[in-house]
Amino acid sequence: MNLSNGRIWPYAISISIIMVFGFCVATVIVTQKVSIQNSDIYMTSYQDANSRANDIIEERIAFDKQYNIQYITSSLNTNNSVIQYKITDKILTSVNDAKLKIIVSRPDDSSFNIELKNPSVHEGVYTFEAIKLPKEGRWDIMAKVNVDKLQRFYNVKADTRVTEVVQY
Repeated sequence: MNLSNGRIWPYAISISIIMVFGFCVATVIVTQKVSIQNSDIYMTSYQDANSRANDIIEERIAFDKQYNIQYITSSLNTNNSVIQYKITDKILTSVNDAKLKIIVSRPDDSSFNIELKNPSVHEGVYTFEAIKLPKEGRWDIMAKVNVDKLQRFYNVKADTRVTEVVQY
């Protein structure tokens, strides 16, 4: 069969269409097998966070005008991690009556979430009981802080293998 006289194009187009269709089917099959986690960066569904985005930003600005919050945990490890935050007002007076909700979470699997409650408070430093982390690696430490009627989300990324912490 001599395909050089122009009959190769229908075959090439047909093969291309079949390959594109095959790649689409393969993409759907692969993505169904992967565990997809909803983002919970604001301790709510992403739909709720999206609809309240402006309110969350305004709350953060109002909080930051009156208070400072700082993650002061020295390092994160799997055996004995103590999570600490320091909250002060703008003239550096300790705030001892804040309410904190902390969730320590793996970014790829919410089944490892650990919720921290009832911190001890001394001179504006909120210290939670030591926790054991089930896996090495990166963890998200998400905090929801309420002082009076002001609210702020303060989230950091920490890793059990390094001491660097990134606030986001």
